[in-house]
Parts: sequence; structure tokens; C-alpha cells
Amino acid sequence: MKYVIVTGGVMSGLGKGITAASMGRILKNKGYDVTAIKIDPYINIDAGTMSPFQHGEVFVLKDGGEADLDLGNYERFLDIELTREHNITTGKVYQAVINKERRGDYLGKTVQIIPHVTNEIKERLRNVARNSGAEICLVEVGGTVGDIESMPFLEAVRQLHNEEDTEDVVFIHVTLVPMDPQGEQKTKPTQHSVKELRQLGLHPDMIVTRCKKPVLPGTKEKIALFCDVPAKAVISAHDAEDIYMVPQRLENEGAADYLLSKLGLKSRDDIKEWDRMVEKMRSSSGSVDVAVVGKYTDLEDSYLSIRESLKHAGIEVGCTVNTHWLDAEDFEKEPGSTDKLLKYDGILVPGGFGVRGTEGKISAIRYARENNKPYLGLCLGMQTAVIEFARNVLGYDDANSSELASTGHPVIDLLPEQEGVVDMGATMRLGDSFAELTPGSLASKLYGSDVIIERHRHRYEVNPKYIDEMEGAGLKFTGRNKNRMEIAEIPGHRFFFASQFHPEFKSRPNRPSPPFLGFVRAMFEKNKPE
Repeated sequence: MKYVIVTGGVMSGLGKGITAASMGRILKNKGYDVTAIKIDPYINIDAGTMSPFQHGEVFVLKDGGEADLDLGNYERFLDIELTREHNITTGKVYQAVINKERRGDYLGKTVQIIPHVTNEIKERLRNVARNSGAEICLVEVGGTVGDIESMPFLEAVRQLHNEEDTEDVVFIHVTLVPMDPQGEQKTKPTQHSVKELRQLGLHPDMIVTRCKKPVLPGTKEKIALFCDVPAKAVISAHDAEDIYMVPQRLENEGAADYLLSKLGLKSRDDIKEWDRMVEKMRSSSGSVDVAVVGKYTDLEDSYLSIRESLKHAGIEVGCTVNTHWLDAEDFEKEPGSTDKLLKYDGILVPGGFGVRGTEGKISAIRYARENNKPYLGLCLGMQTAVIEFARNVLGYDDANSSELASTGHPVIDLLPEQEGVVDMGATMRLGDSFAELTPGSLASKLYGSDVIIERHRHRYEVNPKYIDEMEGAGLKFTGRNKNRMEIAEIPGHRFFFASQFHPEFKSRPNRPSPPFLGFVRAMFEKNKPE
């Protein structure tokens, strides 16, 4: 097994995840099977309990693991499916070590960071890499070199490097090359970052430099001199027009050839699928404007997978999707302000938890339904669509979800088998689950299948008591998992599709999610001249 370890210095948010994913993509383009692991130094067991404002979206994996959003980038760039084991946190590591100590696995020894914690980390890295069946394992160490939280992980990968063959572990360090007011590229932050890394016993084999403009040859030579790497190992990762163009940028910088040589490998292939996708994205003509009505819109990373899924669909349709982030609470404060939605080609209501912003989402959905505006609802976006329909079509003014309010018409409720269970984790539907689609429905046409598997992250369900009445009034449930409603649509509407699952988690640049593709196509067709 070959390991490519990616660390970061100077400051957080430089793009280690995109760098790691892009390196994986160019290795895959050369004919190698690649997997990825994200190390998060926080003490949380996983990202499931974190606010999106804290860490961006929670990305749900096929086995129900709730993980850092970088695992979504790995899945999209590498076109693979990962599991909860591919996200290693301090919480998971320490929990495992403490459980072993309580069982007596350490035979009375004093349990310490070295060797017990570092051994646990190495064991997890090796197990995940081996079980993946891949040839190369990317490992992104979260945080910034010098952070106290990441010290055990950096020590663990140092030991891993010493224990494996020389050509089997390569270190990539991502740093910042800022520019002063005169436009000169400054290397001192990179020098200090690499110095910090070397004090920990780690030596970078490649330095990826983030800069607004291409890093100049003289700057590269200076970094190479002071950081003890060849100049060709200093890679410019200057700002790109789109993240999907980063693999090409790294390839043009010679990253693939140098990385393969350090790993003792040769190129097996030269797959151009990614290049064709990027070229198609560049040549897109026309555009659509979509309003995303959510509650975490101040931080776009809260809806990262939705943004990327809209982009994937736009690439396939041949148009640019301009995403506009609207705060659902604004429609609560000014109920008559939904007229501002007129200028958008479609409306999307994403998932979320809690009552805040819910009434604003319901108002936006009503506007979409009554004005024949293409609508896509995801998770809570389906539940609020059901609530809106019950209120404004069936006439149940107090219709609501029992999760959000006490109501005489709980059209969204716990199913009988869930009642009495108070442990949220025990009743959350997480990860892959199937749905049977109604033949001839919009859902079956979009998917081209009568059975699908999609990822979930929710607890409450559509109340079966109201299904017949709603379907009689025009809201059809065309995707079902036994007594659970998975898809709702309105036949005859330009496009009205809502899912209890999260299709955005399985969308790929070369394989867009069917609901997103149908939604963008409906918006694009709407814009075409009659």
C-alpha cells in the first residue's frame, strides 16, 4: 500500500481537502485505484452533532457515517463511496483506547500518547487502506501544523513513514504564499511552516503553494532552497476559476509525474474523462438562476453538496447555474415578500433541523406551487411541502410536524414503531435506504428505474393517515419504502419534486443526481424562447 499524507501550514482554510482530492484524481487518471482518509483532530466522535455554522455541512456516507465535508469532495473527485471508517477523529481514537484500557487489553501498562494512541491511529490508517482494496491511500491531516490537537496524528504518520518502505509514504505540505502591497510573493510563511514540520520529524516531499497568482520560478527556487526540496517539487496551486479545474492545474505543474516518481510508480493510463467534463463546463452556454431558501445561508459551505450538485446538473444540461442564497427567516418577517421569488427560474428548499425558518420555507414552497415555478425539496424541503399542501389545499390551517409544534393535524410525525424512543441516534435514518418508485411517475422517469438507493438523514416521516387524502387532492407519493414516503410530486406542475432523502450526497461531476438534473433542465427549458 502507498500512502500520500497531506498536511497544512500557515493558516486553516487553504484548501488541503481540494488539494488532496485533486492529487487523488490525477493519480486515478494515471490508472491507479485511490481511496482517501480524513483525519479531524476535534474530540467529537463525528460531525453529526455539529452546527453547520461551525464546520460546514455534515456529509452523510453510505453506511450512515456523519462526516466532515471533505469526504464529500473525495467522493466527488474520485467517484468512490466511503464509510465512517474513512473519517478518523480524536474522539474515535481516544474512545477506542479508553475502551481497551477498561477491558485490560494493555495488560496493566501505563497508557500513554506514545505508543498507545499513536498505535491506534496507525492501526486505523492501515486497516482502512487495506480494506478499501485500493493501491494508494490519501490521508489528509486536518488542522494546521503547530496545533496542539493534531500532534498525536503527526507523530503517528511520522512513525508510519519509518515503518513502511521509503517509496511507500510521501508527504505533501500545503502552504500559503501571500503577496505584499507591491505584488511581491513572500516565502517566509512557507519557510516557517516547513521548519515547524521538520521539528516534528517530518520532511515534505512536495510543497503545494496557494497563491492568488501563479507562483513565479524565482519564488519556487527560493522555497526549494530554504525548504530542502527540488524546485520541481514546489507546485503552484494558484486560484482557479472552479475547483474542478485544480487537477488539471496540478497536472500542468508536473505534480503527477513527480508524485509517481516519489512513489516508485509509472503511469499506466492517461484517462481524459475529467478533462472532457471540465471542457464541457467551460463551453456551457446560457444560465439559470435558482433561489435556495434555507436557514444556514450565511455560510455557503453549509450547503456545499447542494451547490456542487446544481453545478453537476448544469454541466450536463450545458448551462451555468447561478445560485442565490435566501434566508428563510426573511419570508417569516415579511410574509408578503415572496414576490421577490418571481425573478428566479426555480426554488430549492434544503434540509435542516429545528423550527427556525420553517414558516419562511413553507411560504416559498407555496409560491412555487401556485406560480408553476420549478421546485426541488430535500428532506425537510419535502416535509414542509407536505405541510404547505395540507394547509393550503386540504384546508388544515394548523397542519404541521409534531417535531416542530403541537398540532391537531400532524401530517409529519413519528411512525408507530418510533414512538416512545427518545434517543435521537436510535431513530435517525442515516445512510443508504431503498425506495420503490411508481411506474410512469416523474420519479421513475428521472431515475430510469423502479427501485433506487439514496442516503438519508432525518427522523420524522410523512404521516400515513393523510396519504390517501393528499393523493386525492393532487400530491402524489411516488417513492415509498414500505410505510415511509420517500418522494412527493405534483403531476401537471412544470416541475415539483421533493425527496425525503438527500440526493445531493451521491451526485458526481460526470454523473449528476437525477432530481437535480431534472430540476435544472426544467429551469433551463423554462428560459428557452417559446
